[in-house]
Amino acid sequence: MKIATFNDHRVGVVQGDQIWDVTFLLPAALDQLPQQRMNWLIAHWAQMGPRLADARTQCLPLASVALLAPNPAPPHVFAAPANYRKHIGELGSRAVTKGGRTAREQGFFLMAPGSISGPGSPIRVPRDSVRRFDHESELAVIIGRAGRNIPREEAMSYVFGYSCLIDATMRIEKDSHEEERSMRKSFETFTPIGPYIVTADEVPDPGRLRNRLWVNGQLKQDANTGEMIVGVAELIELVSSVLPIQPGDIIASGTPEGVGPFGPGDELRIEIESVGTMSLSVQECDARSPRPF
Repeated sequence: MKIATFNDHRVGVVQGDQIWDVTFLLPAALDQLPQQRMNWLIAHWAQMGPRLADARTQCLPLASVALLAPNPAPPHVFAAPANYRKHIGELGSRAVTKGGRTAREQGFFLMAPGSISGPGSPIRVPRDSVRRFDHESELAVIIGRAGRNIPREEAMSYVFGYSCLIDATMRIEKDSHEEERSMRKSFETFTPIGPYIVTADEVPDPGRLRNRLWVNGQLKQDANTGEMIVGVAELIELVSSVLPIQPGDIIASGTPEGVGPFGPGDELRIEIESVGTMSLSVQECDARSPRPF
């Protein structure tokens, strides 16, 4: 099943070029917290999933709605650094991963949930910035149920689904600008996901998916998730060994080689096999921030 969030954070089931509005099935109390609708739905999927499959009331053309981030308010956004062997070292002096260390040795880092955006929003870079901003094409893993200390042999049962994710990053400048990784990746709109969540039953093997990204129509990243050093199950084991995972959490599973710069006026397109495709424009922020970048 493909599940989307659209317009004023309504929830819909996508079928072909149509979307079925199923918001009426969710508790009315969520109207006061519409960004939490998807987290609630994921947490109650055992009883709600069959009801969504049978709901056929209000149907809209998919092209007529504004798709938002499919989960606009995840409790956490975890991210795996250096998780493709060929990506390690390609940034040269701008790299923060030293000595060939991978996600297995480094663990994970956090990105701000407030950096999440969707397919209907541009990526906005700081106005008048002279810094370099890069694209990173990643498979997003959406957690379906709570757990702690989950062994990898059991981990896949905690996956709700998958989405496309672009990890936009402001690069360090050695000896002059060396901000923390989480800050450089947490600008508003720097973590677009979408166009929807594909439930895990439709992606039998997340370790065999082609992952591609284009800039202005030119292919920049082209790899397979089978090249990940730490797979989805081990990532869940790793994260849950540190703190409890929760329904709606997102794990960004790392980017392959081909990372490169983008800027205002560019258009990025990500496509992950069996998961989806989305295109995003890049713009400058309307106002310059009080702290320049």
